[in-house]
Amino acid sequence: MAEMAMILLPLVLILVSPANGFYLPGVAPRDFQLGETLEVKVNKLSSTKTQLPYDYYSLSYCKPQKIINGAENLGEVLRGDRIENSVYTFNMKVPQSCKIACPVKLDASAAKNFKKKIVEDYRVNMILDNLPVAVVWQTMDGSQQKIYERGFRVGYRTNQKYFIYNHLSFKVKYHQDPDANTARVVGFEVFPLSINHKYEKWEDNMTKLTTCMPSTQSKLAILPQEIDADKEIVFTYDVSFESSDIRWASRWDTYLYMRDDQIHWFSIINSLMIVIFLSGIVAMIMMRTLYKDIVKYNQLDQEEALDETGWKLVHADVFRPPNNYSLLCVYVGTGVQVLGMAFVTIIFAMLGFLSPSNRGAIPFGTMFILVLLWFGISVPLVFLGSFLGQKTPSFDDPAKTNKIPRPIPPQPWYIHPVFSMLFGGVLPYAAVFIELFFILTSVWLNQFYYIFGFLFLAFVILFITCAEITIVLCYIQLCCEDYRWWWRAYLTSGASALYLFFYSILYFCTKLEITKLVSGILYFGYMFIISYVFFILTGTIGFCSCLWFVRKIYSSVKTD
Repeated sequence: MAEMAMILLPLVLILVSPANGFYLPGVAPRDFQLGETLEVKVNKLSSTKTQLPYDYYSLSYCKPQKIINGAENLGEVLRGDRIENSVYTFNMKVPQSCKIACPVKLDASAAKNFKKKIVEDYRVNMILDNLPVAVVWQTMDGSQQKIYERGFRVGYRTNQKYFIYNHLSFKVKYHQDPDANTARVVGFEVFPLSINHKYEKWEDNMTKLTTCMPSTQSKLAILPQEIDADKEIVFTYDVSFESSDIRWASRWDTYLYMRDDQIHWFSIINSLMIVIFLSGIVAMIMMRTLYKDIVKYNQLDQEEALDETGWKLVHADVFRPPNNYSLLCVYVGTGVQVLGMAFVTIIFAMLGFLSPSNRGAIPFGTMFILVLLWFGISVPLVFLGSFLGQKTPSFDDPAKTNKIPRPIPPQPWYIHPVFSMLFGGVLPYAAVFIELFFILTSVWLNQFYYIFGFLFLAFVILFITCAEITIVLCYIQLCCEDYRWWWRAYLTSGASALYLFFYSILYFCTKLEITKLVSGILYFGYMFIISYVFFILTGTIGFCSCLWFVRKIYSSVKTD
């Protein structure tokens, strides 16, 4: 027994070894003691009208003694995010009322800048413990659901007069740890006000405002703060704390709440109907038409083969290399990379690794190592892969290719490439139309998109739709004895990118309020790049599916 115990003891120790859990997005919770300092950071000024971000301190807001830039990742830098420290500081569970941030006297240039940002509908973005500040709205549909709107407006305009939100009423929601005297931040709300503050004598931190009494926590001013040259603006704020049952791991749920689940399900069901319809057509071709054709062609003797018609007739030309085959190889190879990248990214997003709670800040040293890995490993691997690809034997075609191309008979109107592209592109686009709307809304209207389960289903449906519509049209083309299917297969499903770009034009005209030329160029430049990548992705799916289909059917018949 003693020997058995000595054997089992190490195994037990291994099994009880400590393990650390982690939150998938990679952000560890932070516990705050009572009275511990909470630092509010400021981010870019954003606008859905101009789509041009500005630094928070490009306006004459209160500045700390030294502005410190927060670490950001490459994506945030490209989006224009500029995370910096601010003059707004709180103490955990210590309410403050009408605290003065600073007075600012505007000159003509600063006043004009504020007015311009108000006209362009700019919003101020702040961050507390990695949570963005939000204005809370109550829905009017009777559900009592609260809607969180990121950031708050710089000000507003009434009767050709401009007023600034110079008083910020913050509410910090916290979740109390019952086992320790600590709390975690689970909500950060703001209610902006415009108050024309008055005081008898300025005494720095001892100044008493007659328009905002800390003792009563009431705002007695009824006049808003107008923006004009040579006017002094006193920036103030107060903060309250509210206990919440929301746990730290669920604090982003209120920001990511989506009210449109029914619309997404309708889109998925509608797309599935398209897939079922196309699958039925493909099944009919594969199981009935092709099966009968293959049996018939395999039973024909040599004399009867001279009178054969249909797709079997072009077996000696169907694998003839297309024009510009090197360019086609580049497109297909790039598309395979885009397809793999999109699939892996969506999978990681579904697992929570792309949560907006993780800003993924990368220090310069880490960024340098990544660049070194890119040039030291990725680039050499590209040349190594090219070398190995050249040494790898090429695929053998199921049928031999004649030296002299076969004449192509006159084609019916529905085989024309333009018609094939228009018809072949509309179904893949229709399969992702609804999700496309929400993605564009997220990108251009400053909203969150976090329903990656629906996105994954839409991606799978897009893949199947592109494959099936291309196979159907390719089969019809081969039956008309037109063997030039290589580029046609790529362009058929890739034409869905045309519909995407046309929809982006419609979205620009109906949903956005962009008026600046630079903003329009920025929008259409991005949408052109997105549409082009979508063309490469869908075209590659269609081509690879069609290549598999053609090799499959011609390897099943007898050829000379």
